[in-house]
Amino acid sequence: MSESSVNPLDQNDVDPFAIAQTAAAQIAERTGVARHDIALTLGSGWGSAADLIGETTASFPAQEIEGFSAPALVGHGGLLRSILLPSGKRALVIGARTHYYEGHGVRRVVHSVRTAAATGAKTMILTNGAGGIKDHWTPGTPVLISDHINLTADSPLEGATFVDLTDLYSKRLRHVALGVRGDLDQGVYVQFRGPHYETPAEVQMVKTLGGHIVGMSTALEAIAARQAGMEVLGLSLITNLAAGISPTPLSHDEVIEAGKTAEPVISRLLADIVAAL
Repeated sequence: MSESSVNPLDQNDVDPFAIAQTAAAQIAERTGVARHDIALTLGSGWGSAADLIGETTASFPAQEIEGFSAPALVGHGGLLRSILLPSGKRALVIGARTHYYEGHGVRRVVHSVRTAAATGAKTMILTNGAGGIKDHWTPGTPVLISDHINLTADSPLEGATFVDLTDLYSKRLRHVALGVRGDLDQGVYVQFRGPHYETPAEVQMVKTLGGHIVGMSTALEAIAARQAGMEVLGLSLITNLAAGISPTPLSHDEVIEAGKTAEPVISRLLADIVAAL
């Protein structure tokens, strides 16, 4: 779809799952792959993993697929890639993320996840760049997401839809990741609405609530993935210490720079985790 056209997900009377099915059919046509097994959303700092996990057999701008938008943020790619893994499985790599703060609504935020599920993917790997609350987490530290707190005051679930989130961030998949790198730390991710960074008082609130990582993505996507029956693995790249913990003011430039510095190491880590699945 073109950027000038109306996104069908903006219409209240459409079925977002039907749009995801249409998108999945278009991806199958563009890639020549009837079914993908694993899907990865690559956030800030994680993009190079797509070059390491296997052979890219198709790549195209996400906005050419129904319901997708061009990325609104520098530092985020905009491609969908079909990758043949050494195991023979297929991975769909999503470089296009719609953030909640863009104001397009939750349906568009989680459309990539629902589309991945519609392609057949049973595993959803969600990555991001985020602020760390533990002061020993230096910029460039990868952390497994063990759980989340959703502070957006929103949900991708509509109507009387009840989904159990007890093991949202799969213990089994985290165990696989720890088998690849045993010293990985774990923490609770807290999604704020954004786009402003958190205040020092809000960071202290998060600490009181039991959170360790603060960011502006992932939680809503994870809920949608679980609704779709997918198993979820979450990984955060700590790009900076959070407000009130960091000795310097926060900036998006800092996030991008930390991601670039850490990218070779964390991309190799992610590729090794995918190989172990």
